[in-house]
Amino acid sequence: MTFEEILPQIKAGQKVIRDSWTGSELYIYEVQQPLENGEAVDPYFLIKTKETPSLSMFQPTVCDILASDWKVVE
Repeated sequence: MTFEEILPQIKAGQKVIRDSWTGSELYIYEVQQPLENGEAVDPYFLIKTKETPSLSMFQPTVCDILASDWKVVE
């Protein structure tokens, strides 16, 4: 799938990944209603990896946005 096709899946709470990622990446997902010190924060993406720490902010690159190898993972 393209990023345009997978984005609604992400917004619906699904975890996604690119087929071409062969490193420690497990999936990305959207944090939809976060709070920081009791205040609302805009939604953002996190990426889960096999590394420590296992969660990091994720910002799609141009290559990610133009890719057609996105898929939903369980």
